[in-house]
Amino acid sequence: MPNEPFAPAEQPVDKPFRKTGEAAISESPLHPRRESRRIMVGPVPVGGGAPVSVQSMTNTLTANVPATLQQIAELTAAGCDIVRVAVPSQDDADALPEIVRKSPIPVIADIHFQSKYVFQAIDAGCAAVRVNPGNIRKFDEVGPSICQAATDAGISLRIGVNAGSLDKDLYAKYGGPTPEALVASALKEARMFEDVGFHDFKISVKHHDVITMVETYRLLASKGDWPLHLGVTEAGPAWQGTIKSCLAFGALLAEGIGDTIRVSLSAPPVEEVKVGCKLLEYMGLRQRKFDIISCPSCGRAQVDVIQLAEAVTAGLKDVTAPIRVAVMGCIVNGPGEAREADLGVASGNGKGQIFIKGKVIQTVPEDQIVETLLSKAQEIAAQMEADGQVPVNATGPVVVPIQHPGH
Repeated sequence: MPNEPFAPAEQPVDKPFRKTGEAAISESPLHPRRESRRIMVGPVPVGGGAPVSVQSMTNTLTANVPATLQQIAELTAAGCDIVRVAVPSQDDADALPEIVRKSPIPVIADIHFQSKYVFQAIDAGCAAVRVNPGNIRKFDEVGPSICQAATDAGISLRIGVNAGSLDKDLYAKYGGPTPEALVASALKEARMFEDVGFHDFKISVKHHDVITMVETYRLLASKGDWPLHLGVTEAGPAWQGTIKSCLAFGALLAEGIGDTIRVSLSAPPVEEVKVGCKLLEYMGLRQRKFDIISCPSCGRAQVDVIQLAEAVTAGLKDVTAPIRVAVMGCIVNGPGEAREADLGVASGNGKGQIFIKGKVIQTVPEDQIVETLLSKAQEIAAQMEADGQVPVNATGPVVVPIQHPGH
C-alpha cells in the first residue's frame, strides 16, 4: 500500500573516505551519456552524469575481518571505487561495523533471504545495501520499513535480477529469462520502492549471455531514468569472462548506457578491477594510465616479440605513472609506433632502437633491450612522480601471464 513519500535524508558522510576516481571522465567521446538520476554510494556519485565507477566484491569470509580488510585494501590499490561484501550469516553481519569503519572505500552489504541483515547493515553504516526483493522473505511486509530505514540513514539501495533468480511466474510467462522477462521483473521491483516514495536505488539486470544482457539493458534504459549497474553474471574464467564483459560493456557504454560496472570473473577480485579500469580507459571514460603497446607475433618479426613484451610488462608491473611503452618487433610498423609512444623500441637485425618522445636516443644489442627499456621507464616515471603527474589511485599494467609449452 502506498505511503507518504519519504523526505530525502540530508546526512553528511562522517568519515574521510579516500576520494577515488578523481582522474575519471564523465562524458564518453563516442556517445552522449544516457540521462539518469543520481544516487550516492557514500561519497561516490552514481548516475546523473557522474563518472562511471568500478566495483568488485570480496571473496573472503566477511566475518574474517582482517582478511576482508586486506582484500579491500588490495582492491582499492587496484583502482576500485566501491566494494561489496557478502552477508549470508549473523557473524558476517556482526563484522560490518568494523569493516565499514576501516575500509578506505564505500562498502555495500550484499544480502539475500534475511531482511534482518538489511537493517543491521544500515545500522553498521554501510554506504548502500544490495537487496533482491524476489528472495527476501515477506518483502511486501518489510519493504516499506527497509526503504524508511535507508532514507533515515541517507543511503542508497541496489535492486535487480539475475537470469538465475528470475521469478517463476515471469519465467513461465515469457518462456525463460528473456530480456522482456528480466525487465518486467526489474520494473516490478522498482515499483515496490517507488510506490512508497523511495527513489535512491540503482538497478541491475544481469545475464550470462552477452547478446541477451545487452538487449536487456537497452530495453530497461528506455523505460526510465534509474542509474544502471552493468554486469555479465557468471561470465566465467578470467580469459573468457574478460572477453564477454568487454563486449557487453563496450556495446552499452558506446551507447551512453551504464553508470557503474562490475566485471564478474572466476578469478581474484583484483583482476576484476584491473579489467574494469582498463576497459573504461580504452573507452575514453577514464584518463589513460600506464599502457603497453606491443605488436603481434608475425613472420616479419626479427625478435621474439612475445617473450620481449612479457619481460617488459612483468618488469614494469609496479609502475603507475601514465606512460605509454611500445614494444615493437619489426621495421614495418615498429619505428612509427615507437615514435608515438612516450618510450619505445623498434627491434630488428639483432638490435633495438630506443625512442623517447619520438626521438631515437640510443641503439642497443638485442640482449640489452629489456634492461634498457626498464631503466628508461623508471626514469620517466620518477620524473612524472616528481612533477605531480601521477594520480593517487593510478594503477600498473594488466599483466596476463602466458604459459609456454614445457613450463
